[in-house]
Amino acid sequence: MSLRRRARALLALAAAAATLLLAGGCSTLGYYAQAVGGHLRLMHEARPVADWLADPATPPALRQRLQLSQQMRDWAVTALGLPDNDSYRRYAELHRSAVVWNVVAAPALSLTLHTWCFPVMGCVGYRGYFDRAAAQAQAAALRAQGLDVEVYGVPAYSTLGWSNWLGGDPLLSTFIDWPEGELARLIFHELAHQVAYARDDTTFNESFADAVAQIGGRRWMAAHASAQAQAADRAAQQRQRDFQALTLAARAQLEALYAGPLDDAAKRERKAAVFAQLRADYAALKAQRWGGYSGYDRWFAGANNASLGVLAAYNALVPAFEHRFEADGADFPRFYADVRALAALPRAERRARLETP
Repeated sequence: MSLRRRARALLALAAAAATLLLAGGCSTLGYYAQAVGGHLRLMHEARPVADWLADPATPPALRQRLQLSQQMRDWAVTALGLPDNDSYRRYAELHRSAVVWNVVAAPALSLTLHTWCFPVMGCVGYRGYFDRAAAQAQAAALRAQGLDVEVYGVPAYSTLGWSNWLGGDPLLSTFIDWPEGELARLIFHELAHQVAYARDDTTFNESFADAVAQIGGRRWMAAHASAQAQAADRAAQQRQRDFQALTLAARAQLEALYAGPLDDAAKRERKAAVFAQLRADYAALKAQRWGGYSGYDRWFAGANNASLGVLAAYNALVPAFEHRFEADGADFPRFYADVRALAALPRAERRARLETP
């Protein structure tokens, strides 16, 4: 699954509603109002999977995917120890390509994401909108400040379990037809967000959820998927590893450049050359190793500091979490308790303990 697809909105209804009570400008209140309203509309559109399966008008292909999703949902509880609640037991047809659109931004000569801070949830490096035009307007305002900006569609988000009283986070048409491995990892990832959450630490939260998704995805595919599906998933995972290697190399070059002694004009010139080389390297990789696969075309066409910054936010600590899982005896309850304890620590101490072999 591409990192762009994994990007999280995390628009928690409870947090948004609480924030509406705080003093702020009209634009701020409008942002939270659209978050609350968009989520409530989403919950209203969702129906229990059982109803979809009982409806003779449900297309056969959708019926099969919903059945598969429920097998994954049950297995997530029994095999991965993930929460047994109402999340992903309902389904909504959205008739659009994304559930929300995220806006991310970074300075012209830095990979550090601009952040927005919210009560309860803390600070995050994105701002999510249920309306694409509103996201584009926010992006334009940030570009006018001289920032590198990206807008991308998000297929799913987690409310961290806070909306279970409304029926839980639903399955959506934006991802229900994904390949089996990607669908499994998305469900496991989103459920993992309900296990542990560290305020003000997007990288910790996303890397933990991704580690659970990767471990669970490997186990699901080995135990349940056909040989054909396994082969397709291995190819997709290899493309993802190639993508990560390519973008990590570019990120390292840019970090060194931005921290170096050149003046800003020279840094900007060199930055343009790094991104041009990145796109050329991608074109060669696509032709030579991926058989022309074009799933990353849009990402590379618009690659900038913001898009590279998002990648770091979502997977930087995955190896550390996978190592911690093995150190915990590959025991999920023990691992989750360990992660929750880490999440309760101050950020610096949390990182130091997580990254200690």
